[in-house]
Amino acid sequence: MTFHQPPPPPGHSPQGAGPFGLGTPTGPGQPAHSRRRWLKYGAVALVSLFVGVGIGAGSGSADTVEETGDSKAAPRPTVTITETAGAEAPEPAPTVTETVTETVTAKPKKTKKPGPATRFSGDGEYLVGEDMKAGTYKTAGPADEWGCYWERAKDASGEFEAIITNNNLTGQGRVTLNNGEYFKTNGCQEWKRVG
Repeated sequence: MTFHQPPPPPGHSPQGAGPFGLGTPTGPGQPAHSRRRWLKYGAVALVSLFVGVGIGAGSGSADTVEETGDSKAAPRPTVTITETAGAEAPEPAPTVTETVTETVTAKPKKTKKPGPATRFSGDGEYLVGEDMKAGTYKTAGPADEWGCYWERAKDASGEFEAIITNNNLTGQGRVTLNNGEYFKTNGCQEWKRVG
C-alpha cells in the first residue's frame, strides 16, 4: 500500500522543502507570504549567529588578556558604592569622667613647746619650772569674802617645816617664785606672770 501526501494548499511549500521546513523561494512565481516568512526567520537566525559569535569572542579575549598578562589591555570598570547617612545618625559615644580622690595628710607645723604656763587658777598646788614658769606673779585678790591664801614650800609634804613663806590677802598681791619650789593657792583670783 502506498501513501500519497496531499498537495499543499496554494501559497505553501511542502514540509522539509527548504531550511527549517519553511520552503525555499524559487522566484517570482512563489507566493509573497512564503518569502516574508523566510526573510523573517532567516533574519532572526542571522542576528542570533552574530550575537553568539560576539559573546564567544568577547569571552575569549578577556581570558587571553588575563593569561598573557598584556599590559596594554584596557582597564576593567570599577564599581563604587556610596552610602548616604539615613535619618538615624549613629549615637555619639558616652562621655566618661573619672574622678580620682587622693587623701593627703597635712603634716603639722613644728611649734614651740608651750612650756610651763604663765597664768594659772587661784586654787591649786603647782611645781615651779614644770607647771608654771619661775618669775613674779600678781593676783587681783580674794575670789570671795573668805580671803586669798598663798604659800611657797620646799616640797609637797604639807608639813609646817616645808613652808618657805605664806600670806593671807584681803586685796591684790604679788609673789616671786623660783624653780623647784611648790606654790599653793586657795580662794584667790587668777595669777598672772608680770616679770
